[in-house]
Amino acid sequence: MGRRAFRIAYDGTDYYGYQRQPDVPTVEDSIFDALRALGVLESDADKPDGYAAAGRTDAGVSALAQTIALEAPDWLMPRALNAELPADVRAWASADAPAEFHATHHANRRKYTYHLYAPADTAAASGTQPIDDERFRTACKALSGTHDVHNLTPDDHNTERSLTLEAARDGDYLVITASAGGFARELVRRLVSLACEIGTGESPLAKLERVFDPEPLPGPDGVAPAAPEPLVLTDVVYPDLTFEIDEDAAETARTVFDRRRIERRTGARVAGQVADGMR
Repeated sequence: MGRRAFRIAYDGTDYYGYQRQPDVPTVEDSIFDALRALGVLESDADKPDGYAAAGRTDAGVSALAQTIALEAPDWLMPRALNAELPADVRAWASADAPAEFHATHHANRRKYTYHLYAPADTAAASGTQPIDDERFRTACKALSGTHDVHNLTPDDHNTERSLTLEAARDGDYLVITASAGGFARELVRRLVSLACEIGTGESPLAKLERVFDPEPLPGPDGVAPAAPEPLVLTDVVYPDLTFEIDEDAAETARTVFDRRRIERRTGARVAGQVADGMR
């Protein structure tokens, strides 16, 4: 047995977040169930020896690079773990880790990507408020840096963060990347929501300064989180680990997620036909 870290990808659509909760499906539950089925985790054990995860994604949020670590037998590689995981949770790479490694505390950078539907063509933005890209990028620049983000999270302590927020246009989408050493709860989704307020002109640029004031924002001026489904945990950086891709596991994972991409494109065409048929 030795400490091993695993990269885990998942589609968060059908899960109530990563961390275990009573009576609802979570990604962590599915991982623990798989470890029990493989005999790595005793049936009456709370969690594996040495276990920790890089982060706790919210309900509906997906991941490419969620990272877990635990004491694992030599044979427990990603393909073995996938044999007992559900199709929408896939291990795809692993790394041997030192005995003192902790998947939460030893990550020095995390990156999230948010895919915001924001057509540049006003006529295409049916049901959405058109966004001015330059105003949106101005908001991203102002939100980057070291700030106390207490007005952008339900957390009530340890709320200072050093952030980098960037946005690039990709067709009808603004692809927003948020990087930091760690993220408070709902922070990325509230950053996106606030940048949207600025980008659409719903709120003035002055709100960016007000949100970092020590005083709480009053109810009407608060920032609600953006929808969770467009958000993906895309990277977690560990300076001292080298992950090796399990090619068999990665190939089966690509097949699963490619199939889901086709299913959703097909669903979008069906919904589009219904919508267009009523015009």
